[in-house]
Amino acid sequence: MTRAAVLSAGSWGTTFAKVLADAGSDVTLYARRPELAAAITADRENADYLPGVRLPDRVRATADPAEALQGADVVVLSIPSQTLRENLTAWTPLLPPDATLLSLMKGIELGSTRRMSEVVCEVTGATPDRVAVLSGPNLAREIAEEQPAATVIACTDTGRAERLQAACHTRYFRPYTNPDLVGCELGGAVKNVIALAAGIAEGLGFGDNTRASLITRGLAETSRLGLALGADPLTFAGLAGLGDLVATCSSPLSRNRTFGERLGQGMSVAEVVATTRQTAEGVKSCRSVLDLARAHGVDVPITEAVVRVCHEGESPVQMVREIMSREAKSE
Repeated sequence: MTRAAVLSAGSWGTTFAKVLADAGSDVTLYARRPELAAAITADRENADYLPGVRLPDRVRATADPAEALQGADVVVLSIPSQTLRENLTAWTPLLPPDATLLSLMKGIELGSTRRMSEVVCEVTGATPDRVAVLSGPNLAREIAEEQPAATVIACTDTGRAERLQAACHTRYFRPYTNPDLVGCELGGAVKNVIALAAGIAEGLGFGDNTRASLITRGLAETSRLGLALGADPLTFAGLAGLGDLVATCSSPLSRNRTFGERLGQGMSVAEVVATTRQTAEGVKSCRSVLDLARAHGVDVPITEAVVRVCHEGESPVQMVREIMSREAKSE
């Protein structure tokens, strides 16, 4: 039996705690606020982030990270990507020495342009084979409601990936393995940026042709960057690439698409942030994705446009005008 610690009681962390428990693990869910941890344990529900979803008895919550991590075989990291380094620095002395470190995060660190697995290795001193990534079309609410979904677990250690696969395989959640950590992480990070663009288009009143064009050209951006960093191009045709991109650009459950839609409707970034309690990773990560692309000489026009809207004051209408007036070229 696997003992798992899930660090973060947001919607995805809580959902994945449920998946692990349904697959047979004992799970301790870390919540930063003591009152939320107490309510989850008492009510078997995270009313703040997943109202109406009953959590299995195998899930218990705590506000003490040392208690959550004690004896864990698997440590699941599900916090906002730009807070990882600070939080993990505090948690590292508490980590069991041989635990697998599984990242659910989808972002690129500002400043360093590190992928999340790279930050984990750098802060904890863990060898790369101990670190895994989970990525795919995994909208938390649908999985919490046990709607069928698939995902990818990427790890350089095939045996470790297969053990994680078994630890989260349920009748409604089907994990695949993939050794391409770079491709899976880039797919997860860049799709948030493309989803912001898709949401902006939605907010401006554009339809399916526009969304399909953004998805397709967004996939091209992701693939170009991935190839420059040594990823397997086939990864971007799979669940962690196209699958995640389609779901995040199309669903009203997507935080990034919804954030972009509000921008397209005329709200400022500050106004949208003030109206939501959940993190839209692409708003911050778009700058680090752009920095990473420029460092490798990769052209990412949609990412550049999103940065201009989110951080340089460009209007969504002007963003569309500039994208559509780029020089014509072969696909």
